[in-house]
Amino acid sequence: MGHKTRARELAAAHGMPISQGSDVLPTEPAAVLAAARAIGFPVLVKPAGGGGGIGMLPVRNEAELLAAVERSRSMAMRGFGNDEVYLERLIEQPRHVEFQVLGDNHGAVAHFFERDCSTQRRNQKVIEESPAPGIARADVEAMAVKVAGIMRELGYDNIGTVEMLYGADGSFNFLEMNTRLQVEHGVTEEITGVDLVGAQVRAAAGEALGAILPPKIEVTGHAIQARIYAEDPRTFFPSPGRLKVFRPPDDPTVRIETGYAEGRDVTPHYDPMIAKVIVHATGRERAIAKLAEALAGFDIQGVKHNIPAVLAVLRSDAFREGRVHTGLLAELVGKNT
Repeated sequence: MGHKTRARELAAAHGMPISQGSDVLPTEPAAVLAAARAIGFPVLVKPAGGGGGIGMLPVRNEAELLAAVERSRSMAMRGFGNDEVYLERLIEQPRHVEFQVLGDNHGAVAHFFERDCSTQRRNQKVIEESPAPGIARADVEAMAVKVAGIMRELGYDNIGTVEMLYGADGSFNFLEMNTRLQVEHGVTEEITGVDLVGAQVRAAAGEALGAILPPKIEVTGHAIQARIYAEDPRTFFPSPGRLKVFRPPDDPTVRIETGYAEGRDVTPHYDPMIAKVIVHATGRERAIAKLAEALAGFDIQGVKHNIPAVLAVLRSDAFREGRVHTGLLAELVGKNT
């Protein structure tokens, strides 16, 4: 499931809704063009063996295709040691909705509902929340049950996340699976009360889900996470340097996770995320306000950071009304930051 095209084949074979795409692309230019024409432009070039938005390039016409494929292959080899790439139909301004699952060694798989991760830059998540706003709970929960059932059929025995694009027509389309714990797992922990880190360790040690999880997993309240990056809030270019001042707000009701401290260096060699800020409240409106208050309480000096861009999103009418999509941050940046 960690290999993108093989995961797509497995998902489709087990009845998962899936957008049109290609197999791993051959090297012959004519075959690459034929694969793109079969899907129809615009398409998205994606590495088959990696994630995090690395090497994902949109292509809107044939003139751009071959250069984009070669660039994606180069980025994939540098990032993942695997230069295999493939094509997917490019869905304009979709929502990114993912489903958390955990399987044990005894054939059981549980789901922990969904996260909406639509607020992104460069195909990488910036704000994640649950429950997903503006989608009928019956539709979300039916898809969560379907996802868990397919993972059970596949014999999946690890923690993982099935990522899907949600279109304006109300359709879910399988995107990929991350066969690991994810950065945004804390959002799910906050709404379900389940320690996912502990649960995956116990499942890997051979315990059954029945002994690990509560009898019924339910959603309580609303949780939102913002990723704080050391980057320019307008261009999103990394901003390495020394954290001359790094003082998160002192609020015991706000969950802040970081590996940095004042005086540490943010290097250009790794992902520039320096903290995660997670809040939980009884409802979405209060959670948004609480997160904005927490972000405004940070004091970060020595590097540029994306808090102004995140606050612009949180304060926008579109976000507050639940009209989120993967292009929202790009639309807002430059207008309000």
